[in-house]
Amino acid sequence: MGGRLGGVFREAATLAQKYGDDRVFNTPIVEAYIVGSTAGMSAVGAKAIVEIQFADYIWPGINQLVEELSKSCYITKGKFPIQSLIRVPIGAYGGGGPYHSGSIESTLLNIRGIKVVYPSNAADMKGLLKASFYDPNPVVLLEHKGLYWSKVPGTDDAKTIEPDADYIIPLGKARKVIEASEESISNGESAVIITYGMGVYWAKAAAKSFEGRVEIIDLRSLNPYDWDMISDSVQKHGRVFILTEEPLLNSFAESLAGRIGKECFEFLDAPVMTLGAANLPAVPLNVDLEKQMLPNAQKVEVELSRLLAY
Repeated sequence: MGGRLGGVFREAATLAQKYGDDRVFNTPIVEAYIVGSTAGMSAVGAKAIVEIQFADYIWPGINQLVEELSKSCYITKGKFPIQSLIRVPIGAYGGGGPYHSGSIESTLLNIRGIKVVYPSNAADMKGLLKASFYDPNPVVLLEHKGLYWSKVPGTDDAKTIEPDADYIIPLGKARKVIEASEESISNGESAVIITYGMGVYWAKAAAKSFEGRVEIIDLRSLNPYDWDMISDSVQKHGRVFILTEEPLLNSFAESLAGRIGKECFEFLDAPVMTLGAANLPAVPLNVDLEKQMLPNAQKVEVELSRLLAY
């Protein structure tokens, strides 16, 4: 958790002072240990919340996550479920470079036996954090670094008032950020953007150019995800845009697009559109190159215009 410092991004500041050094403490920067230790803590009844400093550093802990945490409940017939919550700052902004900017959700989503959530604002962060803590499965909670303190311009809405002390969002429940007008829907002039994390803010900015014609779904939870809301919105609008910060090739976004194309084909008025980062091995250190690689509101607006033209 970052001990008294509160982590690299100070998001856990004051917790050690409030709850004591025996509950909130630093660990060695050894990801295999950080992830693996949650199995041991779970075995003695402790509910562990641990943090990987950056998403790009999770790879040394993947063996523990795959071989121990994800399989334990299944191979022991439910006798040894591992209750583990792994917090992971993720995403690019401000020139973090190849080792501090990566998006890793598609890799995690190929691990059976874990859940993956990705809030886009402070209230959802609280609700998903609490739900993840109480869930009996291992959960990876992805937190976009650019949304801490709304560092990225245009993300002020990530700052929210705490709903209430016991606020919980059930895992697998998406949220409608904005809805299209009934007139646009009935005239067949609307589309739905399905996204999460930083994509929510790119989508909101782009939607301003298409007043009343765009619905935005914030998935919030990537595994499980809210197929009922997705399916209903596809049937309602007939045009679908999936937006992600990851490179598209072999991604979660393409997988979701494929499922929509297969199961909702009869309702589609256009191909399912996808937009993600350029297909590069890493995020460049140079800020200008980083901007060229990533999606943004302008890129979304261009592609959304194409989709709405069908």
